[in-house]
Amino acid sequence: MAGVAGLCLALAAPVSGPVAARQAGDAARDAAEALEAASVLLDTADSARDRVAALTDTVRAFEDGLAAMREGLRDAAIRETELTRRLAAQEEEVAQLLGVLTALGNRAQPETLLHPQGPLGTARSGMLVAAVTPGLAAQAAALRADLEEVTALRQLQQNAARTLEEGLSGVQNARTALSQAIADRTDLPRRFTEDPVQTEILIAATETLQGFASGLSQIGEGAEADPLPPIGDRKGLLPLPVRGVLIRGAGEADAAGVTRPGIVLATRPQALVTTPTAATIRYNGPLLDYGLVSILEPQAGLLFVLAGLEAVYGSAGEVLPAGSPVGLMGGADPQAGDVVSPSGEGGGAGRSETLYMEVRQGDQPVDPLDWFTTD
Repeated sequence: MAGVAGLCLALAAPVSGPVAARQAGDAARDAAEALEAASVLLDTADSARDRVAALTDTVRAFEDGLAAMREGLRDAAIRETELTRRLAAQEEEVAQLLGVLTALGNRAQPETLLHPQGPLGTARSGMLVAAVTPGLAAQAAALRADLEEVTALRQLQQNAARTLEEGLSGVQNARTALSQAIADRTDLPRRFTEDPVQTEILIAATETLQGFASGLSQIGEGAEADPLPPIGDRKGLLPLPVRGVLIRGAGEADAAGVTRPGIVLATRPQALVTTPTAATIRYNGPLLDYGLVSILEPQAGLLFVLAGLEAVYGSAGEVLPAGSPVGLMGGADPQAGDVVSPSGEGGGAGRSETLYMEVRQGDQPVDPLDWFTTD
């Protein structure tokens, strides 16, 4: 009996049961619904009055749904691994518990509870058994709940894997459709017509981003659209141009000890980059060691520099409405098997791409976080 009491204590681990299973699975189920809604948006985008805006919303919806699905499935996988390891570590104790419960089951004969010291010893043994049995039953119920939770989580992951694959395919189709819609767009106003020769001369003569930004005002002529209204009243309230996490602030040194006046955002592969406000495209293309760069002018004397893109949309001189796509980040979407791995995206590993963003006011850089807000 003392051994049985010790067994109860050995198995007294924290129990989460069905409640934790629901919590671990709710995010994945909600994400599946979000991906289905994004698929509906993709189907209706062709008939939208503004296909670019509709497809931009569709890509963002897919991005948000996939991000939620990744997190939900990862949490479910971590929870399943935790329970499986805990059950494996308690395998010996579980076997003992099952043996004791079998001995005390309905098929046990009355003489198995007789004590060699007679009626008094038998009575004492009966009292001890009566005290221990509820604990054994509770532990058996806890083990059953853990096993049921593992089964539910595995089923959830199996069901969500197909939805995840469909979502990955859907976002790729949406990006392709968006690129084509942007290429077909002809209704954007133009502030100026770019002179490609002057642009090439400026790039060749430029050694710094500051020098290039200062020379931009000299390569555009023939304004055809009214100047954009000032946005000073929105200073500090503008949304970031991409779904990302701030990993380096303005003036902070990188791993090589280099400091830059802009900020660095970690993003997921193929993330969509949009303009946070209406702006004129001042430059799109490769520049120095920044990779592909998009430079936006939301008002006279103010520039937003977005560097590190894999693809850029539009041409210099076009005036973009707020929220318009300006490019895509690089990298490749993860496979479904990588997403459900407990270590697949932990600690920010899923945000493998970086966007460098600089804000220049006049000829001087300013901290982008003076203009943008983060959550």
